[in-house]
Amino acid sequence: MTRHLTATREEWLAARLELLAAEKALTRRSDELARQRQALPWVRIDKAYRFDTEEGRVTLGDLFQGRSQLLVYHFMFGPDYKAGCPSCSAIADGFDGIAIHLANHDVTLMAVSRAPLATLQAYKRRMGWTFPWASARDSDFTADFNVSFTEAQQREGQVEYNYQRGGHAMDATQVPEPVTRFAATCGTDAPTYSRDRPGLSAFVLEEGVVYHTYSTYARGLDGLWSMYQWLDRAPLGRNESGPWWRRHDEYGAG
Repeated sequence: MTRHLTATREEWLAARLELLAAEKALTRRSDELARQRQALPWVRIDKAYRFDTEEGRVTLGDLFQGRSQLLVYHFMFGPDYKAGCPSCSAIADGFDGIAIHLANHDVTLMAVSRAPLATLQAYKRRMGWTFPWASARDSDFTADFNVSFTEAQQREGQVEYNYQRGGHAMDATQVPEPVTRFAATCGTDAPTYSRDRPGLSAFVLEEGVVYHTYSTYARGLDGLWSMYQWLDRAPLGRNESGPWWRRHDEYGAG
């Protein structure tokens, strides 16, 4: 016998209609937040960032691939990683299905990481992905958008991430267990793993000038985790006490 609340169909419908009102209110609030994002002022990008891609060495403007809008997913794959972050990999599993739709709505979806291009391409083949992925291995791009940090910044607790400066110092006594575990799956240690962080940045190209329009980090990326959008609608919800996900080719591996 279930311990969960049960009801008649009529009682369920009454509760569902009450929830529907709350869901509609959340949708309207979400629409308003989207309008606020789009109303943010733009910041002109004058620095000459360079990236390694399958098409060769390119500029930030080239990453738009002829479109006017660019969404960059800052994928945690540092230069010393042997594999991409499992969390970023779970998010990226949803990219191929939407990239074609975005491309036909004047938006390019691009992943950017610090690992060398050959390493990214090898991992991309392993995962079976086709979305474009650029290497910023010798560029200030990831540092300027607050998703990569130096060992000194980390040691001194001067990391600025998710619009907060200070803190984030890390030594062997401060490393959460999931970070240690994820670092090991990437073939590195926790401090090295943590010098790269996830994020999303948006850009627009207008009259030959690139502008930065928006960036989000940490829980701001929740909406990109397509599996969570489904779990939030499943009977038991997220039903987790910690990170449980793996790369999609590692389930059942023991």
